[in-house]
Amino acid sequence: MSNKHLSHNQMALQKFKKNFWGVLSFWFIVFLVLISIFGYFIAPDASTNANNGDVSLSTKPMGFEVEMLQVPIKEKNNKLANWFTGFEITDQNIPILSYRFKNDTHFYKEYHPDTTLAQTKSIPVKAFHKTEAEIVSQNIFIKKYYLGTDNQGRDYLSRLIIGSRVSLAIGFVAVGISLAIGVFMGAIAGYFGGKVDAAVLWIINVIWSIPTLLLVIAITLALGKGFWQVFIAVGLTMWVEVARVVRGQVMSIKQMQYVTAAKALGYSHTRIIFKHILPNSWAPVIVISAANFASAILVESGLSFLGLGAQVPIPSWGGMIKEHYNYIILGKAYLALIPGIAMLLLVVAFMMIGNALRDALDVKN
Repeated sequence: MSNKHLSHNQMALQKFKKNFWGVLSFWFIVFLVLISIFGYFIAPDASTNANNGDVSLSTKPMGFEVEMLQVPIKEKNNKLANWFTGFEITDQNIPILSYRFKNDTHFYKEYHPDTTLAQTKSIPVKAFHKTEAEIVSQNIFIKKYYLGTDNQGRDYLSRLIIGSRVSLAIGFVAVGISLAIGVFMGAIAGYFGGKVDAAVLWIINVIWSIPTLLLVIAITLALGKGFWQVFIAVGLTMWVEVARVVRGQVMSIKQMQYVTAAKALGYSHTRIIFKHILPNSWAPVIVISAANFASAILVESGLSFLGLGAQVPIPSWGGMIKEHYNYIILGKAYLALIPGIAMLLLVVAFMMIGNALRDALDVKN
């Protein structure tokens, strides 16, 4: 099909498909989104926030294996929603060195890095509601930690998988908030001009004059520490770039003949803005939104590092770096580097998509 018969959006899509790094970044982000959504299906530790650990297993190396004794605490709840939100801890996993049965009692030696300090404890066999053979086959198993454990003895791979939710969610929520506010403020400023434009520009300049991180910290402290408070705080600081871009686009487009014709036909300002102007100004907004995704992820990681982001026990890549940055000089730098590299790849992917969209939407090429 000739390019003459393709719409601008179709030509942009074709150019985007030819950009190797843009397409690769797109599929990488899709992969991470699927990982975050279905994290509890694939994480070795499917407990809520992957928070089931034992301090005796603190900072174990990659590939570490240990024998586990699974002691039931309460009845399991296998609701479908738990596969997306995590399961309540219903079994206590006790790392052990050895075990034996005697007189209807299960004796086990708890795991300790120094075997001479390991303690022997016991539990009645009837507490399992199983025979000795069933306990051996169903409640005693070898557990492998593919990326080792963190400083609390939790499965590091599981924390990394579930922690991806925060970084991706902050991008979508913050960009959504920034688009809602920025498009509205930029549209009314560019369309009406005059005092409305002056007032919006004054607000933009005031917010822009305050360092982003300081403004986010101030809003976070005002709203309180928490998961959603951080998302709102970051979103409230990122709308100014969107507003400036939309304002410039609207000021240019409103001079077009079809907008003048719409005014002559008596269409309302709302219809002209949302039906005729904004649909023709999305290209630069999409590009800046991709950049804002990356900025939001970095700001959240900075807040988590300062203790103002997602609160314990919710895992986040920034929080994981904060918990383990001391290990960089203690011979276990990977505990801080792995989430840092994951965050780097995600940010670079969004920046690559932004660059690819910029090239694809450039009508001069």
